[in-house]
Amino acid sequence: MRLAFFGPPGAGKGTQSTWLTAYLSIPHLSTGEMLRAAVEQGTELGQAAQKYIEFGQLVPDELAIQIVGERLEQPDCRSGFLLDGFPRTASQAAALDALLEQRGEPLDMVLNLIVPEDVLLERLLRRGRVDDTREVVQKRLQVFQAETAPLLKRYQARSQVRPIDGRGTPEEVTQRIKTLIDQYRTKAD
Repeated sequence: MRLAFFGPPGAGKGTQSTWLTAYLSIPHLSTGEMLRAAVEQGTELGQAAQKYIEFGQLVPDELAIQIVGERLEQPDCRSGFLLDGFPRTASQAAALDALLEQRGEPLDMVLNLIVPEDVLLERLLRRGRVDDTREVVQKRLQVFQAETAPLLKRYQARSQVRPIDGRGTPEEVTQRIKTLIDQYRTKAD
């Protein structure tokens, strides 16, 4: 399956991605993790991205598109993938559509985790990352609402979006996602 995970920072995409990728035997493609690894390794891409990450801003589209495009070419993506944190802007969505169209492999589904902002803020401040200050977290949530949330309309027009209540325990959210995936797979067979 070819999936994209949407949801604001702190919605639980990373937590849910771990079991979902194992369940479907597909790779987890987290742009955040790929970019943090590039920063830690001091790669050219990482150095370019670091100044944006430090201030809670999205990296420029061309950097995100480059890292995702390179990753999609890896052999483990042939049987599917789970995109986490990509696309985040209209130009990233257009670039992803073009990449997948070239491969003849459109997205099967867009999972949209929905969590109230007060719960998100609490979760993000608890996880204790260096870049998770209250100001940076609030900025990330604002950026998500302004730039990423509108992309859902693009995928809703294609009937690809599946909303998921992201509140509750990780196990409760997992069960909701599993039910959606199993229903989709049953219809596809």
